[in-house]
Amino acid sequence: MNLYFGIDFGTSGARGVVIDEEAACIQAEVRYPFQDSPAPIMPKIWQEALFVLVEQIPEELRREIKAIAINGTSSTVLLVDAAGNPTDAPLLYNDARGSLMLEHLRSIAPPNHTVLSATSSLVKLLWMRQLPTFNEARYFLHQADWLAFLLHGQLGISDYHNALKLGYDVEELKYPEWLEKLQIPIQLPKVLPPGTPIAELRPEIAEKFHFRRDCLLCAGTTDSIAAFLASGAKLPGEAVTSLGSTLVLKLLSRTRVEDARYGIYSHRLGDLWLTGGASNTGGAVLKQFFTNAELESLSREIDLSKASELDYYPLLKAGDRFPINDPNLAPRLEPRPDNPVEFLHGLLESIARIEARGYELLQKMGADKLTRVYTAGGGAVNDTWTAIRARHLQVPLVASVYTEAAYGTALLAMGDVRKGKQQ
Repeated sequence: MNLYFGIDFGTSGARGVVIDEEAACIQAEVRYPFQDSPAPIMPKIWQEALFVLVEQIPEELRREIKAIAINGTSSTVLLVDAAGNPTDAPLLYNDARGSLMLEHLRSIAPPNHTVLSATSSLVKLLWMRQLPTFNEARYFLHQADWLAFLLHGQLGISDYHNALKLGYDVEELKYPEWLEKLQIPIQLPKVLPPGTPIAELRPEIAEKFHFRRDCLLCAGTTDSIAAFLASGAKLPGEAVTSLGSTLVLKLLSRTRVEDARYGIYSHRLGDLWLTGGASNTGGAVLKQFFTNAELESLSREIDLSKASELDYYPLLKAGDRFPINDPNLAPRLEPRPDNPVEFLHGLLESIARIEARGYELLQKMGADKLTRVYTAGGGAVNDTWTAIRARHLQVPLVASVYTEAAYGTALLAMGDVRKGKQQ
């Protein structure tokens, strides 16, 4: 029996899912929650999480795994030396220090390009060039690239979902000429289609964890695209909202839509385009004020017969990426009523308004008309929130077929391997 292992590195933890060839039955599901940790030790935590997930898979299943793929948070990046060791702390998906480089990049990149964002991978790389340790670095990698390297041993390989915000041209499938004008003195990743087999597991990894020796590592993807793949959405006009720590919108479209002014970008997905954006609002803001138990109990007390009049823009700190792309956008969480039910109602209503505004903007910019929204992430189980969102979106809302991004990544591992495609 051939099994396929998908690994998801999200914002709150790492998860793994093993599926069979029919993809109808999850054979194993494992997780590793992250604690708040200083940036310099994050690669060690990621490495520990990766191998803890592997160890949690029963040995009899590991012996049947034919392929593995890994997703990571988009634009979480790091520099490594010739041996693959990080030379400095990684920069996370929402790190906006690179905004200092935007003016220089605007003089070189095409107008409104995806890289012209305070949190793009390319802006981060330009900022990293100033680091004292930059001379030690040989490769610039995304989180998923580095984690896959730990398993297959080959440095400098990425996928075109992760590489989009590095400036990779996903229509022409090459780095554009304007990128060369930046004269970046470091190895940019070789970019493959997501799901493409890269190499077999390192022999020592296969032996230690009792994997089959022909187990393949495949090019990965980002966490939000993996959630889309897991959802069951397939047709233009269908979308997935990921209600996790952040709010991520993905709308399947026949038209590619890109505009850095609004934090909008499109990923290639077969013959279609997955257009969308990511907001810093979401579950992390809710958890700043409420425990999971409080969210559950207080949500049930909300009066759904009327909309909240509280107009918030819920953020943990200044700055958002989509539908307003402004690194200095101030959180708006006032006035705060004494009644926690009213406060929660205002927060849920406001996040729903941001979601609706995002989809309206995507359609205004030329994406297919929204017909259905699948929901993934922890917020998907909140029925009150779902009802509020349905009122704003005015289209059917359905739960994703599978809510774990790791499931989507396992499908990715299975796809090209089962078709016999090789790089």
